[in-house]
Amino acid sequence: MPRAVGTPVRCVGGKNMTRGRLAPCTVALTGGLASGKSTVARILDAQGVPVFDADVAVHELYRPGCEGARVVTELFGPPILDEEGGVDRRELAERVLSDSEARSRLETVIHPMVRRRVATWLGSIGNEPIAVVEAALLVETGSYRDYDVLLVVWCEPEQQFERALARGVPRDRARGLLAAQTPLDQKRRLADVVVDNSGNLEDLEDEVKRAYSEIQRYCGGNHHSPAVKDNL
Repeated sequence: MPRAVGTPVRCVGGKNMTRGRLAPCTVALTGGLASGKSTVARILDAQGVPVFDADVAVHELYRPGCEGARVVTELFGPPILDEEGGVDRRELAERVLSDSEARSRLETVIHPMVRRRVATWLGSIGNEPIAVVEAALLVETGSYRDYDVLLVVWCEPEQQFERALARGVPRDRARGLLAAQTPLDQKRRLADVVVDNSGNLEDLEDEVKRAYSEIQRYCGGNHHSPAVKDNL
């Protein structure tokens, strides 16, 4: 099943239509800047695990004419928009990075929209035994408590910084982003399952396989499809 982000053609989510269906065991997948959580999500997705990418959902909400673009404009004014009328995500990030009050206002209006999309997606995937939601701020917002399992991707802070630079993130911006996030060591202490991404890609694939086995135990031991069982 390909990675999903709710209903891309719509600008607001619908209701969670899970009545009459077996609700999946839900996994909150998070990490930090350049920790590798998106890579972990891609590995899971490639093996048939349904994955919802919250960042893509936010990107869709920020498109011209969508609800996210409207409320962000109300918060920060028309200059926050790009030439096409969508949210300029770089400008928005700069605006809230060093302003915790502005960041809190933004999260208060955007996160409920994302949660509605998650609910809609969960209601659309059928009787899948395990579903993963990948998002950056699950711990910071406390929303990880809404899930059955918290999966944290961890590496050393120095690795986060160097990997961010390798991706082209400016040095000062990388420092600011890391300072604004909860340290990975704190997230790791809250986690039910931890993926150690301090090694190479081959090591990470082995870690994901081990972590998925742990997730299955948390979910009761019977939550896997044949395709996932064969490949992870």
